[in-house]
Amino acid sequence: MKLVGKLVARFRVEARLTQAQLADLVGVQPETIASIEQGRRALVPDLAIRLDELLSTKGALETAVKHLPEIDLIPAWAEQYMDLERTALSLSWFDNQVLPGLLQTEAYARAVFRNRVPIFSEEKIADQTASRLERQEILRRASPPTISFVIWEPVLMLQLLDDEHHKEQLRYLRACAELPGVCLQVLPLNSRVHAGLAGPFTLLETADFQRIAYSETQRGSMLIADPDEISILAQKYAMLRAQALTPEETLRLLDRLLGDA
Repeated sequence: MKLVGKLVARFRVEARLTQAQLADLVGVQPETIASIEQGRRALVPDLAIRLDELLSTKGALETAVKHLPEIDLIPAWAEQYMDLERTALSLSWFDNQVLPGLLQTEAYARAVFRNRVPIFSEEKIADQTASRLERQEILRRASPPTISFVIWEPVLMLQLLDDEHHKEQLRYLRACAELPGVCLQVLPLNSRVHAGLAGPFTLLETADFQRIAYSETQRGSMLIADPDEISILAQKYAMLRAQALTPEETLRLLDRLLGDA
C-alpha cells in the first residue's frame, strides 16, 4: 500500500494539486487522500480509476491496485476498520459467534476479552472494554448511521455471564433494537437455510461513499476493498436478511427469552 500511496502523491504533485484540491475533485475527504498517500488506507479500485482519469496517468493506479500482494490489498488492521466505523454512513453486520461489539454491555465485553487466548492481563481487558464501549457512541449520535444487524440465534443462547448479567445483556439488546436507524434481526436456529455459514462479516459505506467489507478470523482481521468480494458478501447479507426473523418477530423472541411474553 505504501508504494501505491507514493505513486498517488507523486502524480498529485506533478499535477500541481494539494491534497485538499485533489480530494475535492474526486469527491472524497482530504483525510482520505492523506491516508492513502501515507500508506495507512488502501486505494480502492473505483477511486483508483477516478484518479487515473483526473491525473491523466493512463491506468497506472488501477493497474497497481490490481496487482497488489494480498497482504497489502487486505490489511489486517482492526484499527483501520474502527476509523472507518466512526464516520460510516451505513453498516450491515452479520455475527454467528458473539454479539456484535456495538451491542455488548460492559459485562459481556469483559467476558469476551477474558476468554481470549493467549490471555489478556486485567489492565488490557479494561482498556479493550473501554474502547469497545466508546465505539457505541455512534448509535446515539444526533445523526446516527443506518445499521442493520443479523445475529444467529445460538449467539443469544451463549451464556458467558451469570443469569442476572445475561438478562441485562438481552435487555440491552432489545433496547438497541428500538434505536433510530437500527434494524435487528435474528436468524433462527431451526432455519433450514443459512447464507452465513462461512463466518461473520461487516459491510460498511464510508463517508465518501466507498464500500468496504471487514471480516475477523482466528488469526487476525481483514479489510476488503475488492469490488467482486464485496459484491459476494452483499449478496450473502441480502439472503441472510430474507432468511432471518423480521424485526418485529425478533423483538418478540427477545421478550420470550426475557420472560416477558
